[in-house]
Amino acid sequence: MPEKPYDHNRIELKWCERWRDGSLFRAEDHSTKPKYYLLEMLPYPSGTLHVGHIRNYTIGDTLARYKWMRGYNVLHPMGWDAFGLPAENAAIANQRHPREWTLENIAYMKRQHVRYGFSYDWTREISTCEPEYYRWNQWFFLKMLERGLAYRAKALVNWCPACATVLANEQVVNGCCWRHEDTPVEQRALEQWFLRITAYAEELLRDLDKLEGGWPERVLTMQRNWIGRSEGAEIDFRLVGSGKPIRVFTTRLDTIYGATCVILAPEHPLAEELVPPQEQARLKAMIDERARRDPGDLVKEGLFTGHFAVNPYNGEAIPVWIGNFVLMGYGTGAIMAVPAHDERDFEFCTRYGIPVRPVIRPVDGKLPDPAAMQGAFTEDGICENSGEFSGLPSAEARRRMTEKAERECFGKAAVTYRLRDWGISRQRYWGTPIPVIHCAECGIVPVPEHELPVVLPLNVQITGRGRSPLETVPEFVNAPCPRCRRPARRETDTMDTFIDSSWYFYRYCDPHNRQAPFDPQKIAYWFPIDQYIGGVEHAILHLIYARFFTKVMRDLGLVKNDEPAARLFTQGMVIKDGAKMSKSKGNVVSADETAERYGADTARLFVLFAAPPEKDVDWQDAGVEGMYRFLGRVYRFVTRNVDRLGQAASGEETEADRRVRRRLHQTIRKVTEDFETRWHFNTSIAAIMELVNELHASEAELSPPVLAEVLEKLVLLMGPFAPYVAEEMWEELGRAGPVFRQSWPSYDPELAREELAEVVLQVNGRVRSRLLVPFGVPREELERQALADDKIRSYIAGKAVAKVIVVPDKLVNVVLKG
Repeated sequence: MPEKPYDHNRIELKWCERWRDGSLFRAEDHSTKPKYYLLEMLPYPSGTLHVGHIRNYTIGDTLARYKWMRGYNVLHPMGWDAFGLPAENAAIANQRHPREWTLENIAYMKRQHVRYGFSYDWTREISTCEPEYYRWNQWFFLKMLERGLAYRAKALVNWCPACATVLANEQVVNGCCWRHEDTPVEQRALEQWFLRITAYAEELLRDLDKLEGGWPERVLTMQRNWIGRSEGAEIDFRLVGSGKPIRVFTTRLDTIYGATCVILAPEHPLAEELVPPQEQARLKAMIDERARRDPGDLVKEGLFTGHFAVNPYNGEAIPVWIGNFVLMGYGTGAIMAVPAHDERDFEFCTRYGIPVRPVIRPVDGKLPDPAAMQGAFTEDGICENSGEFSGLPSAEARRRMTEKAERECFGKAAVTYRLRDWGISRQRYWGTPIPVIHCAECGIVPVPEHELPVVLPLNVQITGRGRSPLETVPEFVNAPCPRCRRPARRETDTMDTFIDSSWYFYRYCDPHNRQAPFDPQKIAYWFPIDQYIGGVEHAILHLIYARFFTKVMRDLGLVKNDEPAARLFTQGMVIKDGAKMSKSKGNVVSADETAERYGADTARLFVLFAAPPEKDVDWQDAGVEGMYRFLGRVYRFVTRNVDRLGQAASGEETEADRRVRRRLHQTIRKVTEDFETRWHFNTSIAAIMELVNELHASEAELSPPVLAEVLEKLVLLMGPFAPYVAEEMWEELGRAGPVFRQSWPSYDPELAREELAEVVLQVNGRVRSRLLVPFGVPREELERQALADDKIRSYIAGKAVAKVIVVPDKLVNVVLKG
């Protein structure tokens, strides 16, 4: 048969249409096969996919197809994180309803997913903006409210005085409103809803140990830092005059005799009370300024209140200041400043002329001279000038000082966390309504479960001004109290959209359940997620919230697992023109145009080949064209050799047969190992390319039986990476059934064994040369060859060899004396 030209559009559109069968990629809720739950983080339907998005989904789809071929029952679902601020912004800009804009984007992006051949079980598709989904957001909220995990409290929010509205953090640009570049954002205290994630802080931290080996260490470190556990003590400094306590948290109680002032966060409840009237505007400016800037960019500023507080250990009255660098969200929002032993305190106090008093000396040194100090001494040491605790090592002093505070009732040992409770209130329209009613008689009343969902009204005007748009819809706001039936007002805040993405992966297991968020028996089968894939930017919000929700669900008796995902993979970005691909940078490569010009298979191969999946990929048109040529080369080779497969063998296996079969089995082993270990798909594709090169070089000499074996297994190897062309070649070979439902090719270990081992040659542990030798060369011979190597001889010439370390088939290290 003459070779056929590689017409990517004809091939891909043909199979794209055939794969529309809804049952093709369907997972079974119960199976005798081992289960494999594979998930990419659900996308926000912003409009269109570019090739940066395609990389994430390609990694997951490649793995899903491999797992099917390995005999797994694979759950590979997809849905839409459909609520959020961009839809409201688009509504304002284009005068379109957020729902209309969102659903249109979902339909378009779904077509793109289908065009790229991603193997999703679309029967499980969810969209978080549908009442069938967000009803359960509301149900979870009510369950948390019952258990004291949801509560209402005042909190500071970003406020634009020109718009008279609350701004999301994303809408604050250079400290100003995104719409009014000359209007500085202010801070205002409003009643907000919170989820008490801090109730799980210790467990969230402790259970990170269970994820070791399955989650990237970088992500685990980021979460540990975000949770931020600190052990120390809380101590009361009482105000002179009123006797009101100012409770401070410190991890260095051993330094308390060196405290020379108390500093409050600007937002501290006592700050407004203590600051004199003439300085109130300055206090407010400190609060607003901090909201506009990154804390690392702030110049440390202070404001003396005119008040003093008493150190309970030595009875000294020290000044009370306000400091813009003290965080209300950490500890108690108040600190004791010990400038001699804390760099931050040293910088602040030396600026404002507050005394520096050393009270800790090095174990083998003297107490620092405050006049000569250029910075703080921050290490543990020996206490001096510390009353009854003088002479004690720091750790022992901390223990005894804490005992004294507890005994005399002015303090206690304490553990604090950087993690704060999760503020979920949003003064937005396009989100889940919070299911409570405000009654003048009964207070805050939960909406009864049988009345869920509280449906988001469609007849709303979105202007971006004022408070929540829901306040302007009387038929939504006005509702009878569920208890007393008197007129009342419905809550008009909506939920943070991170609520939607904190449990969606459970709903995939039972997406059409109308009686409950999911069936616990189905969860018990599928969970935990075997492999979760997404960007590292989600490490400390989405992934912590998802872990929190799982623990709450466990305590509700809905699930048995402690963690949502056993393994996490964070892929690299796609770079174009030196920057991350994004619309704002104007460097986006259209997924549609790429599929039209080169084909989805080409795009998939390139993003997998250009770099290991955890690394960034530099999008290069020349590299894409190279992938396109490779696919054409493979397709033409297969189609022109189909007719030879039925021919009788001419005799014994040829040298070319043996060479190609060995290369084939080595390739199968290589690709299999890459899938099972490090996912270095770039080296897998490179190995397939080398096999194809070997096939071309030996084409005329191959016998029909060997050619048949090689072509069949080559197509199966390519199936996870380039599914469209693999399916077409499978059909050309006369085979039936989808490629991904075939068994993954096995290899003969003897044939797959490399003929030569690469042995690293080192001198004093540094690589200096390499040897290619047959496997199994004895230690003595390896040592002889290493010492005879020209490069090694140049490094050891005139020097005495202390010993030679030999690891057969791996390494020779020559260790020199001295």
